[in-house]
Amino acid sequence: MASASRLTTAIDDGLLTLPDGSIAVMRPSAQFDISRLPREQVVISHTFRPDFVAWEHAGYPVAQAAASCDLAIVVVPRSKTLAQAMIAAAAQKAPRVAVDGYKTDGIDSLFKACRKRLGDLPSVAKDHGRLFWMEPEDHFLDWLAPKPARGPEGFFTSSGVFSEGSVDKGSALLAASLPAKLPARMADFGAGWGYLTDAILKRDGVKTVDLIEAEALSLECAKLNITDSRAVFHWADATTFIADKGFDGVVMNPPFHTGRAADPALGRAFIQAARRLLAPHGKLWMVANRHLPYESSLKESFRNVDELAGNGAFKVFHATRPFR
Repeated sequence: MASASRLTTAIDDGLLTLPDGSIAVMRPSAQFDISRLPREQVVISHTFRPDFVAWEHAGYPVAQAAASCDLAIVVVPRSKTLAQAMIAAAAQKAPRVAVDGYKTDGIDSLFKACRKRLGDLPSVAKDHGRLFWMEPEDHFLDWLAPKPARGPEGFFTSSGVFSEGSVDKGSALLAASLPAKLPARMADFGAGWGYLTDAILKRDGVKTVDLIEAEALSLECAKLNITDSRAVFHWADATTFIADKGFDGVVMNPPFHTGRAADPALGRAFIQAARRLLAPHGKLWMVANRHLPYESSLKESFRNVDELAGNGAFKVFHATRPFR
């Protein structure tokens, strides 16, 4: 039998009393256990499209931002700055806030920081993580997320986005490896805050670029960074995206984390999506961490695969003639 979650344990042991009113669960993964919460009281808030859709399909009301509620449950993300911003936002929405997360995501440091401001707090430590709850009032106003800000390279980023505050080195290598002229109808899979799209739009021949990004926080930054009318923005999962016609070219720096551990299957899913969404004459430019084994997946999806560039950390591939 699977071990009960920290939330279930806290409720079943009578430690955490649930309100009669609404409960906002903020940024839970699709596997997060909310089975002990009264379904009719729960509203999910999420900005990551795959999880947003999963909770919708499970029958829960879902929104990007949490509304006012009686209890807010913050599910800690990997980003410390985003976790702090979520706690601060929850404190503005609810009189009581619960925070759940794993040690590897920094839950203990958050617990320590909250105790420093509020004193001793009840908690449940279990399965390499912790759940704690509090009545935060206005003690976390300084944790509220600032508006997106320009980094040293001139691009807007915000708390919790990939490569926050700086250009990812793999993306920079890929951008430098792109040819001077690109096909007319381009797509940027997992576009993030738009760095690669910016590079695409600077090449000759480009008529449109579709930015496909699953994280709404990143897409909002991309809309600040990319003001070219040739850009089209999609809040969508690149691995399940449906296009009205095949793309002439795809550029991508696929993510390789779905949680705390590296998951090369996600990159393979991006490669398969590129094969599916490219026109028969379509071309793929892709960067990956040197240690990730994507060569076989590329050769299974494309007739021609070459390594264009690389260094000790990254490798850039060019692939053509996708299999149908």
